[in-house]
Amino acid sequence: MEDTDKAHLLIVEDDDELADLMQEYLGAHSFELSRVASGDAGVEAIIDTEPHLVILDLMLPGMNGLDVCRQVRDVYPGAILMLTASQSEADHIAGLELGADDFVTKPIEPRVLLARIRTQLRRLQVDRAQLNGGQSEVLDIGTLQVNVQSRSVHVAGSRVPLTRMEFDILAMLAREAGTVVKRHDLYSRVIGTEYDGIDRGLDVHVSRIRRKLKGAGFDTSRLKSVRGVGYLLASQ
Repeated sequence: MEDTDKAHLLIVEDDDELADLMQEYLGAHSFELSRVASGDAGVEAIIDTEPHLVILDLMLPGMNGLDVCRQVRDVYPGAILMLTASQSEADHIAGLELGADDFVTKPIEPRVLLARIRTQLRRLQVDRAQLNGGQSEVLDIGTLQVNVQSRSVHVAGSRVPLTRMEFDILAMLAREAGTVVKRHDLYSRVIGTEYDGIDRGLDVHVSRIRRKLKGAGFDTSRLKSVRGVGYLLASQ
């Protein structure tokens, strides 16, 4: 995927008018586009076609967007950008908890949607470059091992499955082990947005990382939240 505008985007949206508007706007930027109108069809299309990025509505007939995330996240390596008309923080957190990479609230501002899409696609390009001949980098913090090239995480030899966003956050903390990584740096360098002082998306991702590492036997007291500043992964 040398040009992000040549990527395949799958739109999972039951609102015909909104879907048409997105297809017209994104089509003008040369994306390859396909669309389905239900959650059940979305799961099938995601698995069968493996698009680079999925634009997934939260409220869908049949299986909703959260259910779709739950079904595909462990087998789908691409990006999931969730659309929601809900202003509820709980809904946004639920999407991130289930593996969505980002979300855009309705009514959609096309330029914002395009910027969020391109941010996620650039992250996919970096991921692919690391897998295809990137310089090997293995970070060891106690029983935790983070292999940047293979994008794999192990605790005492047991693999820990992480989403792309979770891996990128943990890798940045591991590279800076023993140093507090500022919240706004994690947002700008990993999530690709500026921290607005309110968003809790990063906290959700770190909570999921902690839970997964703890389940593998890692001492998660070493992954510390520094109030008002950011996060610290203790080196010892």
